[in-house]
Amino acid sequence: MSTFRINRRKFLSASSVAASSMLLSGCDIFDGLPAGGNVRNVLESANDLTYRVQRLFAGRDALAQEFSEADIRQPQRPNGITAPDDSVYKELLSRNFADWRLEVTGLVGKPLSLSRDELQKMPARTQITRHDCVEGWSCIAKWTGTPLALVLDEAKVKPQARFVVFHCLDTIERSLSGDVKYYGSIDLVDARHPQTILAYGLNDKPLPVENGAPLRVRVERQLGYKMPKYVNRIELVDSFAAMGFGKGGYWEDRGYDWFGGI
Repeated sequence: MSTFRINRRKFLSASSVAASSMLLSGCDIFDGLPAGGNVRNVLESANDLTYRVQRLFAGRDALAQEFSEADIRQPQRPNGITAPDDSVYKELLSRNFADWRLEVTGLVGKPLSLSRDELQKMPARTQITRHDCVEGWSCIAKWTGTPLALVLDEAKVKPQARFVVFHCLDTIERSLSGDVKYYGSIDLVDARHPQTILAYGLNDKPLPVENGAPLRVRVERQLGYKMPKYVNRIELVDSFAAMGFGKGGYWEDRGYDWFGGI
């Protein structure tokens, strides 16, 4: 990897962490800023920085750095929810996910309902990559899964589709208006990237619950919050209008960068 790519990765990671750390500490950077105000506009437009730089300087299929077995020095550190307390999830877990299905819906010509066994019978990809968390830590691990592009090809994505939305089994927020399950999205360029996989294996073992079993997304050119865990449905859409607050993901709806690139 060139010095330019390494330095660019560090710069983008540091920028994203700095901005997002304000949110993680309970500070909403948009609080008190008037809609349409200059400061607010600058902050919101800055969310496009990593997306534009990634598309400008990196090719559509440019790979994130991959490592060797010797670089794996610790178990993959879990983050976020590590043991979903949802009744549906716990019931699936009690039967070792025998009844779990991955639904592929939305703007597709052939909706799918795939079991874990069916996914594992599809061609697989294994990659040793670094997980960069928005909280500032990193961890190298070996991931195995089905390339998302293969699933999209099987579902026959319609031409008007622009984004892939991941719907998850874990409740990220409880309120009087109802439970909110985690959700996130990527565009079709990243969905078809060679390293974007639906991972069911970690370090040569089945994916553990704390790391997202039975299935999580790996999008290796993006930060960790862009890789949802406990996925049970993929939806192809042409906009985010009907999704949360319309920003493309749970954390994005709360001020995070939609692209989250590194």
